[in-house]
This record gives sequence, structure tokens and C-alpha cells, in this order.
Amino acid sequence: MNRQTLLENPISTSACIRPIELYVFIDPLCGDCSSLPPLLRKLQVEYDRYFTLRIALRTSLPKMNLQCLHKDEDELACEKTHPAFPSIAVKTAEFQGKRAGFRYLSKMLEYSFLKSRNVSSFSVLVEIAKKLNLDVDEFIRDFSSKNVLRSLQVDLYMAKEMEVDKAPTFVFFNENIEDEGLKVSGLYDYDVYEQILEELVGGPILPDIPPPLEDLFQRFDTLSTTEIASIYNITEKSAERELKKRLLQQHVERIHFQDMTLWRKKMI
Repeated sequence: MNRQTLLENPISTSACIRPIELYVFIDPLCGDCSSLPPLLRKLQVEYDRYFTLRIALRTSLPKMNLQCLHKDEDELACEKTHPAFPSIAVKTAEFQGKRAGFRYLSKMLEYSFLKSRNVSSFSVLVEIAKKLNLDVDEFIRDFSSKNVLRSLQVDLYMAKEMEVDKAPTFVFFNENIEDEGLKVSGLYDYDVYEQILEELVGGPILPDIPPPLEDLFQRFDTLSTTEIASIYNITEKSAERELKKRLLQQHVERIHFQDMTLWRKKMI
């Protein structure tokens, strides 16, 4: 699981600044992966300066006739569905920016596991792009592009090179290019990932002070009451009280599910 063969596709220039590279392999249709966004958001808020995050797809894709996506973009009917579409959609959103890709993944998991929507449907995937204010025309155009499919193939190649055989899987690399990556399959408590970062950095790591709540909603589309309480290290009751103040001020809006409440910035 050496990094040498992967350096032909560098993540970003920021990888030279941050000491840790973190690859997170996900499968958009995997139930365990639905718990990832809150964990990754908290890691980013607290320890973003220590690592560069790369979301990669680890999906068992059935054979598909990709020619059907290239015949005519206007023929990409809204009724079309395919198990590969969610993975393609995440890569498509990433073409509008790394943050856009992560926001899209989070929203898609919300649609799939909280709203019980069929995210293998092209029309639902376009709806998510609209919700996130992505460039929808660009999203539809890129969805069937060879560049997006090539990007997905790169992720699958990386999964093979790093010997990742399930999702979710975290793979950590430190600054030493000769060192093997540290692979962690499955989901664990948050403090496990803190300990791994500390060990790889080689000393104590200090969490950043979380930004004001308004800035947090600028960065992430939706957040649960539990997640906000965890980020600010306060009780859920205190978090809900602060959120209700902003609800009355019409700064946020509340979305109810059966066993969860989500909050997002109120759209004007």
C-alpha cells in the first residue's frame, strides 16, 4: 500500500503544507457510510490544518453500457436509474469544486437514508444538485462526460493499490513518502481517529476553536442538533436553545425527520 504509484495524481498543493493525507473510501449505497459526514465534518472543523482530505469511491459497479450516456446528452431521460449513478454523481459534483463534492455526498446520503429517496435515479440526483445551488446545466453535461468516468476509474484504481476491499475505509499517510499507509476499515468512535492523527503527527494535536454557527452553516449545508452540540462541546439542550433563537430570527430553518432534526441556513 505504498504511495509511490499514486503520486502521478497529486491531491492538491495544500498536501505539501499539511502533514497527513487522509483518503476516505465510501460507497454511496452503503448504510455504514451514512454515518460518515458528521464524523468527517467534526474532523475538518477541529483538525483541518493537520490533514488533507480526499473522498474516494469504493463501489462494486456492475457492468454498464456507458455508451447510453454518450449518445446524446438530451436523451438522458429523467426516468433513468442505475446502481452506478450515485458514484458518478459524486464525481460529477467534484468537478465544481472539492467542497461541492463533499456537500453533494452529504446531501445524497441524507436523501437516501433519511428521506428514503432513490438516489440511483438520475432525476433525484439532479434535484440534489439544484438543492445545493450547483450549476445544474454543468452537472447534467458533466454527468455523461468521459472525464468524470475517468475520475471514477482513478478512485477504483487507488482502492486496488491501497488494498481497500470494503467501505468505509480510512487510509492515513504521513509526510514520509516511503512509509506504508495506515488502513482502518469500518467505523470507530471519534477519539480513535484523533489518536491516529496524533500518532502520525508525532506529538500532541490541538483542536481549533469552532467558528461561529453562521460560518458553520456557510460551510456545511445541513447539520443535526446532536452534531452541533458535539462540535461546540455543549449539551443538546443548549444547542437546541441557540438554534431556536436563530429560528425565530429567521436565520435558520428546521427539518424534521422521525428520529432526527436537521438545521440549515434559511434561504432568502
